Amino acid sequence: MKAVQTDFLGDPNIGLFMKASDRLLLTGCQMEDKKLRQAEEALGVKAVRTGIVNSEVVGIFCAMNSNGVLLPNIALDSEVAAIKKATKEMGMNVEVLDSNFTAIGNVILCNDKGAVLSRVLTRRDMKVVEGCLGVECDYETVAGLESVGSCGIATNRGCILHRDASEEELDTIQDILKVDTDIGTANFGSPFIGSCAIANGNGVVAGISTTGFEITRIMESLKLI
Repeated sequence: MKAVQTDFLGDPNIGLFMKASDRLLLTGCQMEDKKLRQAEEALGVKAVRTGIVNSEVVGIFCAMNSNGVLLPNIALDSEVAAIKKATKEMGMNVEVLDSNFTAIGNVILCNDKGAVLSRVLTRRDMKVVEGCLGVECDYETVAGLESVGSCGIATNRGCILHRDASEEELDTIQDILKVDTDIGTANFGSPFIGSCAIANGNGVVAGISTTGFEITRIMESLKLI
């Protein structure tokens, strides 16, 4: 199991620009080649460069597990088509979520076993998420916040959440995702761990400002060590 620390054009908030599952890594187009190769090696998956809404903040604008990729309704047709082409051989679903809330990476926390949704998403949205990701969904907050995606990292091994997540939230999310949950930080104390790092069952890619203690905590929580 591996961990690397990096940045995206000088920004340590890696989770804003990248999204990972056990099958795929999506990243903004401007990720430097050397850093991208390091991320691929740590995660054990191939990367697909893409923009979403002509933007580099791929992590904000998509949600993903091994079964599918969810994109916002403001994604360009060419971007949707490119991601469908890149994932076709993997048999992954690619769906556009027709929601008023487009930063779907911030409001969905998922693995291959379940998905935690913010209440900004409707029951109709939930059905689309369930169909694309192939999992059951439920609503919950993290630390009382609706930005569940930016407040956590979930893999098929474990889940680590915002340091102020309550015991009730930890228990509920554990039931939804069917993995153990814990709390932590990244990038030298940021509680928005999903914005600071990405992970899958093979490794972690964290922001360059993440301390050694934080890396260890993340890897322990995600059962990578």
